[in-house]
Amino acid sequence: MLAVMTAKDPRAPLLARLAALIADETRAACLLALLDGRAWTAGELARHAGVAASTLSEHLGKLVAGGVLTEERQGRHRYVRLADARIAQLVEDLTAQAAPGAVVRPRSLRESSAGSAMARGRTCYDHLAGRLGITVTDALTARGLLVQDPGCALTDAGLGWFADAGIGLDRTGRRPLARACLDWTERRPHLAGVAGAALCRHALDAGWCERIGSGRAVRVTATGERALAELLGIDAAALR
Repeated sequence: MLAVMTAKDPRAPLLARLAALIADETRAACLLALLDGRAWTAGELARHAGVAASTLSEHLGKLVAGGVLTEERQGRHRYVRLADARIAQLVEDLTAQAAPGAVVRPRSLRESSAGSAMARGRTCYDHLAGRLGITVTDALTARGLLVQDPGCALTDAGLGWFADAGIGLDRTGRRPLARACLDWTERRPHLAGVAGAALCRHALDAGWCERIGSGRAVRVTATGERALAELLGIDAAALR
């Protein structure tokens, strides 16, 4: 007779605790907003989530205590951001899996325009996502600079491409050099990891892309169209 397993996995309560932190609509709204990679004030998040500042403060306290967010105080203001890239990855992956194929109907013309802009191009924490992220990832793959199967990795040619383009790669930390992140609008993986973050940062710093308003949406500039056409052979029409 097989022995009955009675020992509980010690990770089980930790997983349950993390899941409970996310399993709240207000806290989930905050985490999605913070996927833009920037620090938000408690007041900004309260308005975004549509709750009172006192209510939001309680939620933020739980997320900070649980290690999901980090906080910083400057004068009277309390700023919070996602704790690290692993939390961002978790939120993005859960979002992609939560309702595959679901269509969120916009409630106004403004929401419709914002949704279209997000689908065209956005930041996913610190890397490019949406149709822009997929287009760049596909171009890197087609040129033999990135392989996606098996696994996601830069090739030697890819490392040389980043160096030639003047995009530095910090390989000293524990974050993977390249990682596939499932895109929740395109339902395909885009480039994340150190390389994805470096490319996004360079695109914004060099003026290849610019943010639209205060959210996550970005658009490619004329400078970016020329650069991406020259460096990756991307047709400008695919970026609009």
